[in-house]
Order: sequence, then structure tokens, then C-alpha cells
Amino acid sequence: MSSETNFRSLTIDGALGAKLATRLDLPAGPLKAVALFAHCFTCGKDILAARTIAKRLSERGIAVARFDFTGLGSSEGEFASTNFSSNVGDLVSVAEVVAEEVGAPSLLIGHSLGGAAVLVAAAQIPSVRAVATIGAPSDAEHVTHNFAADLDAIAADGEARVSLGGRPFTIRQSFVDDLKNHKVTQSAASLKAALLVAHAPLDATVGISNATDIFVAAKHPKSFLSLDNADHLLSRRADSAYAADVIAAWAMRFVGQPDVQSPPVRAVDGVLASSAGGKFRTAITAGRHPIVADEPVDYGGGDTGPTPYDLAAAALAACTLMTMRLYAERKGFTVDATVNVQHDKVHAADCEACLTIEPDKAGRVDLFRRTIAFGAGHSAQEREKLLEIADKCPVHRTLERGAAVVTTGVDFG
Repeated sequence: MSSETNFRSLTIDGALGAKLATRLDLPAGPLKAVALFAHCFTCGKDILAARTIAKRLSERGIAVARFDFTGLGSSEGEFASTNFSSNVGDLVSVAEVVAEEVGAPSLLIGHSLGGAAVLVAAAQIPSVRAVATIGAPSDAEHVTHNFAADLDAIAADGEARVSLGGRPFTIRQSFVDDLKNHKVTQSAASLKAALLVAHAPLDATVGISNATDIFVAAKHPKSFLSLDNADHLLSRRADSAYAADVIAAWAMRFVGQPDVQSPPVRAVDGVLASSAGGKFRTAITAGRHPIVADEPVDYGGGDTGPTPYDLAAAALAACTLMTMRLYAERKGFTVDATVNVQHDKVHAADCEACLTIEPDKAGRVDLFRRTIAFGAGHSAQEREKLLEIADKCPVHRTLERGAAVVTTGVDFG
């Protein structure tokens, strides 16, 4: 059976008793994991983003259950009678049936308000080990901006007919009140699963600050995925596919089993780089770990991976966090921090910290700007000490001292 037709249709009783139209996209090969997808506010299970993400994940061995919330799409029920709590209840109901049909969901994926819903629902689905949000608000009440002009009418009359995405919906005051009872960042803070926060910096519907709030509130392991120039609905197939591919690769670290048919990566001594198509695309193997490097499109590359300088910055960022974590482990506490490193070439005269560095012929020097963001649980004393420890990172010291590079040419063997 081809991946195009390998699916099952289910009808599941939702939280309010309505029949929920559910589609279960199944992998053609071995089943590695089961995911549950929650769509955006007033959207449906069959929008482009949901279809693309389900297809890409199923092609990678992850079964995906996607459904229409009560009163939307092909599901039964009255939308006006629903609220955020019932959406969370629908998720839990679908998870229970999917567990019986194919396996317990270990991955939850939520788009927009669906992202807020999966963060809240995760605590009620014991099998969940990873959660991915896409363009999610950090507060469920954020959704009211879609009908802000009608809030007074809703409060006065108990409900109002509003236009959302060019379609009419009845919103009741009970819906608005229920949103206030859910603090998404609190759910993120208490999440007992790995978290991936995916967000477009230019999202005009749910601002990027929402992603920051969710990410800062959550505990590790947590990751952030920038969706670059994507819009809120991921209406371009390439954006949906990119999100799906990264979610699949990230999730397999926490859920399911790796494809046993995939040949193991042959270990190499050190780091090996070789051409991988395109003008600059480069395949890298570090020990047993594959990486792809490239250059941005503006420089003639395909932007299929980090640049060499990105990798250098990544080495500094990773080493910094590892060094702080090692120190904290010895002192009996846990580091809640993220490290951001940006590389620039600046004029030596404009950089006070670069006075001891020999500039190039153009008078420029390499500058790595490192920013360490700490969680609220760290005391001022801990932060000060961790900043001091960060400067002792071995990669930091190597960059400051400089290094010799010895090159030898040999024949392929």
C-alpha cells in the first residue's frame, strides 16, 4: 500500500459527546512512534500544514492521528458550545482511542492554539515523551485578539457572531472566561517531556515573544526551531515540510525506535568533510555523527545546513553550556540556561575587546558575541559564578589563544 492511501478513518467520541472525524496516517514500513496533531483555532485537520506534516512524518515511520475539534470540519457538535477545556478533552479522548487502535501517542504536535492545547493536555496523556508546538501562543487568552472588536458585545449579550478567517462563528462569554483559566506557560514549566518550540520570527498572528515565553518557562530538554519567513498558517508547502522534517528528526531522539534497516554510520577518526551536491553543500561526519553544512542562498549556497562559522559558533555555545552544567553538577544544582552565540567580522577599531587580536588586511577581526539567558530559579550569586565558569570553556580558551593548523596532502586510499 502506498503512503498516499495508507490511512484509516476513525470516529471518536469527543469530550462533549460529539463524534470527532479522525484520520490516522500510517507508515508503509515499520512503525516507530505514534503522534497526535492538534490544528489551529477554527482550522481543521485537512489544512495544508496538517496534511503535509502528517505525510512527512508517516513517511519517516511515525503514525499521525489528526482530527477536527468538536464543531469544526467534519466533526459533529456545536462550535459555540466548545471552549479551550473541551479542546483539551478532545485531545485526551482521541489519544485514548488511538492507543487502542495503533499505539499510545508518544509525540504531541500542536499548531497555534492547538500548540497551547497540547502543552496543557500532555499532563493528562501519560505516554507522551515529546511535545512540539508551531506558532503557539504563550497564553490561551491570546486567541481573543482575533475577535477583540466583538468582546464588548459578547460580554453584553453573552455571545456574538464574529468573523474568523472570513467565516462566521458564534463565540460565547463562557469561551472567553474559560481561556482565562489556562496558563500555558505554567503547563510548559511543569511539562514532563521534551519540548520543541517552532515559530516564525515574522509571525503576524502570534508574535515571536510568545515562543520566548514558552521556551523560557520550560525545563530542559527543550529546543527552538526558527521557521524563518513562514507565515502563521505555514501556507507554503516548503515551510510545512521543513517543520515536519525537523520535528521528525528531533522527536526520534525521545520517542520510538530507530529504523533497524538503516545502515549504521561508519565511524571516522576526527571529522571528515566531503562534497554533497550543490555549490557548497558539504557532508560532514564527526565520529559516527552526520552533519550537513552549506552557505546561505545569498552567497550561492542552498541553505541546507549551518555555515562553517555557524558550526564554530555552535561549538562555543555547546562547550559553554556543557562547562556550566559540569560545574553545577559538582555543586549540586541544575543549570537552567540557554547560550546564544553570533559570529561577526568587525573593524578592530570598533571593538574594545579585540585590541589584542591581529586584524586582517581589511582591518577586521572575528568577534563571537555570546549571550547566556538564565531561568528565574538561579540566584544572582549562581548567575555571576556561571558567567565566570563560561569563560573557562575549553573551546573559548582555544579561540582566545589561537591554534596552529597543519595541512598534509595524501592520496585516496
